[in-house]
Amino acid sequence: MKIVRYIIDGNSHYGVLEDQSISRLTRSPLVEIKRTDIVDSLDAARLLSPFNYPRIFGLGYNYRAHSKEVGKQSPTVPCLFMKPSTTVIGPDESIVYPSHCENVHFEGELTVIIGKEARHVSQADALDYVFGYTCGNDVSDRVLQRKESEFGCLLVGKGYDTFAPLGPVVETELDPSNLHLVTRVNGEIRQDGTTADLVFDVPTLIAYLSKYMTLLPGDHIMTGTPAGVGPIKPGDSIEVEIEGIGTLRNNVISEDPVD
Repeated sequence: MKIVRYIIDGNSHYGVLEDQSISRLTRSPLVEIKRTDIVDSLDAARLLSPFNYPRIFGLGYNYRAHSKEVGKQSPTVPCLFMKPSTTVIGPDESIVYPSHCENVHFEGELTVIIGKEARHVSQADALDYVFGYTCGNDVSDRVLQRKESEFGCLLVGKGYDTFAPLGPVVETELDPSNLHLVTRVNGEIRQDGTTADLVFDVPTLIAYLSKYMTLLPGDHIMTGTPAGVGPIKPGDSIEVEIEGIGTLRNNVISEDPVD
């Protein structure tokens, strides 16, 4: 089942996407999936990010091939950071390239959305707490990220407004263990990997996080990025395509001058 959040006639709704139609839901699907009698046309709607202002957990060096390409050993524990909720944009919205940045990268990622409160969850039970999966792009200011990392922290380099495109749909019925992920820049393939290369798979990540903190409905876990990350610039178009989910598209624009 593909769940979308969308805007039509100036109002936002949740719905179930079926071909070119959206069956409108009564409320947030994190509460219940109950359809109304209203069916909207996809052509008349604009898709939004799956959920508004989520908590976002990010993973560093969680693909073996990516660790190898940047000269890092695979981590022995998940390398976690958080992205502010204000980083989130939806499909076809613009990534804003900050005026002072010198080296901003794309990172296509499978993103897990938690469906119910999780604490001290076992790996065996972890997928029972997943609402669904979507595409994500962990946009990163490499210069600032490296300065932060020298002192063991990571926030602002990942935390600019618009640096977490998400969408276009949430697929609720998916096996995350071996999904094909492709990222394109201006139509050219830059990343081509599978989630089978994850150092810490989805059940492991959920169990690990829930050991130390309560995961909440709507929390997002961006699971890391395959090999092939690289720079973007204003004017570029980025596509993150994940098997079974679809394609997240965003363009890159320059930041307006700041007085």
